[in-house]
Amino acid sequence: MVGSVGLTAFYTASGVDESPPDATCIFAYSRQPSNGGTVTTTRRIRLQPAGSAVLARGMDEIRQQMDLPTAFPAEVEAAAAAAAANPRLPGLDRTELPLVTIDPPGARDLDQAMHVQAQGNGWRVHYAIADVAAFVQAGDPVDLEAHRRGETLYGADSKIPLHPKVLSEGAASLLPDQVRPALLWTVDLDPAGRIAAIDVRRARVRSRAQLDYAGVQQAIDAGSDDPMWTVLRRIGELREQCERARGGVSLPLPEQEIDVVDGRWTLAFRARLPIENWNEQISLLVGMAAAQLMVQAKVGLLRTLPPPDPHALARLHVTARVLGIDWPSALDYPGFIRSLDPSSDVQVAMLTACTTVLRGAGYAAFDGSLPAQPMHSALAAQYTHATAPLRRLVDRYTGEVCLALCAKQPVPAWALAALPGLPATMQASGHRAGQYESAVLNLAEAAALAPRVGEVFDGAIVEVAHDDPARGTVIVRDPAVEAGVTGHARLPLGADVRVSLVEADPVKRVTRFELAG
Repeated sequence: MVGSVGLTAFYTASGVDESPPDATCIFAYSRQPSNGGTVTTTRRIRLQPAGSAVLARGMDEIRQQMDLPTAFPAEVEAAAAAAAANPRLPGLDRTELPLVTIDPPGARDLDQAMHVQAQGNGWRVHYAIADVAAFVQAGDPVDLEAHRRGETLYGADSKIPLHPKVLSEGAASLLPDQVRPALLWTVDLDPAGRIAAIDVRRARVRSRAQLDYAGVQQAIDAGSDDPMWTVLRRIGELREQCERARGGVSLPLPEQEIDVVDGRWTLAFRARLPIENWNEQISLLVGMAAAQLMVQAKVGLLRTLPPPDPHALARLHVTARVLGIDWPSALDYPGFIRSLDPSSDVQVAMLTACTTVLRGAGYAAFDGSLPAQPMHSALAAQYTHATAPLRRLVDRYTGEVCLALCAKQPVPAWALAALPGLPATMQASGHRAGQYESAVLNLAEAAALAPRVGEVFDGAIVEVAHDDPARGTVIVRDPAVEAGVTGHARLPLGADVRVSLVEADPVKRVTRFELAG
């Protein structure tokens, strides 16, 4: 397989974005609905260079249109190379910890390494995060360029990294069998999986192995006797239970894969592996632990999402009635979502509609008093980005704040001074990333379907535009694609339909269906 595009977890749609980075170009982005409103679905794409001239031309055109950088300035590369040769290694040596990384195959920018174990009647999580500040100093060329970029951009043939690869895929990456500086989080959990104690400090670490999701899942399914996988599964399940108890929610939308073999494109849906969910819960746990430290000290930066708008929830109840789906009055929004079946086209339409309550994800910096709205409503918790500093600027700063708080030291002046400007920086970079990734995915879909214009496909209507009920979104399952669709009258939301592919243009990056007569 060369690529995958996924209608992925609610976490990404709501701004959590704990999808793992991938050297073979993985990204998640939010597709805007046909009515121009809020997010309907999110997708993830993982593509390697496929030798496709159409893809290469299309990617070049996207980068030129958006005026994206194709390389780092010479002074930035030189500063990065010098930093890579002289890292600031901490005195604490924790290389005895049997940490491992779990990432897609071929990944090189490894932000996190993990070890989990039973601890008394509870659990202990060790989570090592790449220490970018061991290489980058405030105001140096690498730092200034990182502030201009904000985050790594993922495309179909390459990535536009936040930091030069000599750092992000070399000296700062938690590659196996290499001693690396890291922020070592230790989070103790009680028997129910709730946070009992938090610590983070700089340490030298060494990952034992670079693993991938499919391989770990196969080991678990085969009954591996490695106790770590038993513990990881148990912690992941307990954290999912905690999420449900808090009122948090995730949307089990189907995932879509694009394969490119000898220049030929095919599409199919796939199920998300359980190990991906359990691993994601560990990352979310550390983000919540970091938020807890900052909230208690009243200094830091949170990732926020306001509560669902009552009017949006009311519209969802109407949608459920239209689709013929029972929503008991005693069942709240998270409970209703958990009751839906992603294998049903009608209920996928409902799941898609449920994402329309996700509005206003952002960052809130604070010092001395908490933000007026500090919560992340999708998680039903306070949360921050802290686990991906190689690919996201803000994580370096949240890590530094938490290090200082755990050491009972003042937050470094350089980090404190940057906090107020980070929300705007990340909002701009997030908008740019969304535009880029949307353009790339539109290119991929159009290229995949271009040879099939005029064919008729089976699908289901999953969205109808509010301003024009003859326009909407269709999910076609074979090949697996989500795209715009038009009809001559109101589209039948949730209904099985036959649609004709009337346009798939890689140059314009447009794919469009019409209801078949």
